[in-house]
Amino acid sequence: MKDFFRRNGGLILIAAILLALVTAVVSTLLGGVADPLSNVVQFLTTPARNGFNAVINWTEERYNDAFEREQLKQENEELKQRVAELEEKEREYEAALQENERLRNVLELRPKERSFDELESAMVTARSASNWASTLTLSKGSAQGVAVDDCVVDEYWNLVGVVAEVGENWCTVRTLIDSDTEMGALISRTGGAAILEGDLALMGEGKLKLTFLPENSQLMSGDLVTTSGRGGVFPSGIVAGHVEEVRTDASGIGQYAVIVPETDLDNLKQVFIIKDFTIVE
Repeated sequence: MKDFFRRNGGLILIAAILLALVTAVVSTLLGGVADPLSNVVQFLTTPARNGFNAVINWTEERYNDAFEREQLKQENEELKQRVAELEEKEREYEAALQENERLRNVLELRPKERSFDELESAMVTARSASNWASTLTLSKGSAQGVAVDDCVVDEYWNLVGVVAEVGENWCTVRTLIDSDTEMGALISRTGGAAILEGDLALMGEGKLKLTFLPENSQLMSGDLVTTSGRGGVFPSGIVAGHVEEVRTDASGIGQYAVIVPETDLDNLKQVFIIKDFTIVE
């Protein structure tokens, strides 16, 4: 073998040079076709490079997915907040419409034959109905000119009660079914005079009673009972309620009528305080 290379070394060198030249020429003529060595290198490194690129692409996709999810979550929260704001505005709008409707009713239904110089609109902010009292807390007080003994009505001019306590921006109303209620009353159908009184037993039923009934009053279920205006606290002609039934009192001699209020005390939202009116004597 050594003799072979010694004898033919020159030829082998010449052949190698020629092969290299031919390879270079062919590569040039083929416009960028890889030479065998480059081809081998590419063959060996391509799988690793492809795998690396796949990992990069997968990582980018996961990152993009996470980013999009976070972005969607944020957009969702913003949309929820926007919806909540719109719903709140809608509730405020509906409340304003209802308040305007009640104001329109109270002005349109105001009794023409009596003079009510000042009305103060107020919202019911709290209500208390214990075994001993029935009261409402309103959103207006002395700062708005509200005073103790001011009469309170609903939008239809039904009697709600009378102001019992006043703060600067609030007041407490003793409702007409409170056990301390007592006022002069008239039976609309007959014109007979009587007394409206709160009663502990009836208060739990949301009712009150009409006492000192006139002789032969012949009360009927459904008869309307209004304020008489006597005493100066309640204006005359304010509807208090209607007769449900007539009962015999504990003595077994006298009678009284059970009165159902015309106003819906449990669902009142807005009321009107009569701060001044013409007294009927």
